Amino acid sequence: MEKYLVSLDDAERAALLDVTRKGKAAARRIAHARILLLADEGRPDDEIAATVAVGTRTVSRVRKRLVTEGLGSALDHRPQPPRPDKLKIKGDVEQELVRLACADPPEGRCCWTLQLLADELVALGRATKVSRETVRQSLQKTTSTPGWSGPGASRRRRTGSLSGGWRT
Repeated sequence: MEKYLVSLDDAERAALLDVTRKGKAAARRIAHARILLLADEGRPDDEIAATVAVGTRTVSRVRKRLVTEGLGSALDHRPQPPRPDKLKIKGDVEQELVRLACADPPEGRCCWTLQLLADELVALGRATKVSRETVRQSLQKTTSTPGWSGPGASRRRRTGSLSGGWRT
């Protein structure tokens, strides 16, 4: 594995010391600043990892990002890329799900359950396999019930008071 050498100038070192001394930044940002300061002193990766309480792979990644991308990207967290392939219910399938959830439940049932909706999507051939959690997440982000502005496909019902106290 290639080792990237860290050499900071006075302004960068002062900025990193400022991050670590104030303690007002995110924990990951402070840890990365400490890693870079220790790497600038010439300490080995395993010693830095033990001092900062991170893995040696993290130390090498922070070194590499400093050398290849600069100080800002070495300190900041790189967000995870969006994962559109993980969305199982989208487009036409989502519309079909909302239509099912708003329709009358099957005979013998008083309301749709998440598992019933998932099974119905599979039975209709709109999906090969769908979990009830996927159905829940998909319905939670919709605002499809006619005449109601709250999120979700089914209307929440108010529960009455269980105490025999005064009504207000």
